Amino acid sequence: MSLAAPRESRPLVYITALAGLLLTLLPLPQYLSIVRPPFLVLVILYWSTMTPRAGGIFIGFLAGMLLDVLQGSQLGEHGLALSFITYLAVRLHLLTRAKPIFEQSLFALVALLLYEAVLWAIDGWSGHPINNPTRWLHALTGAAIWPLVVGLLGRTHAPR
Repeated sequence: MSLAAPRESRPLVYITALAGLLLTLLPLPQYLSIVRPPFLVLVILYWSTMTPRAGGIFIGFLAGMLLDVLQGSQLGEHGLALSFITYLAVRLHLLTRAKPIFEQSLFALVALLLYEAVLWAIDGWSGHPINNPTRWLHALTGAAIWPLVVGLLGRTHAPR
């Protein structure tokens, strides 16, 4: 049993999640906010996939609850959706992180579509249905910038 320093840095995960939260909440004009990728979800998805012990379901739930409070949406809506996505990422992390970046982008697309589907279902059940097709553009732009997210966040920690 070695006493080497851990490769995973929880403060780094929390700092980058906070940066993702700020980018998600940054006010943009209407035409740009339609295609804004879900930065917080992408950061949490990255950490849950690449270092599941540092990232994980708790940080997904905590970040989702913070997003609910700061956006004024129903309490627990984003918390549940982000917890579900982080569960899938942690569960499938060994399969996902060994894939080429294109296949990782497809995984990110599926995860972001599931995230939006959970939000869409909760909105519908609570009487706030948003049936605008532009709702799903966030998942497409998020999957498109996944290689950039992996490149940027991959430089912040030691590879496995």
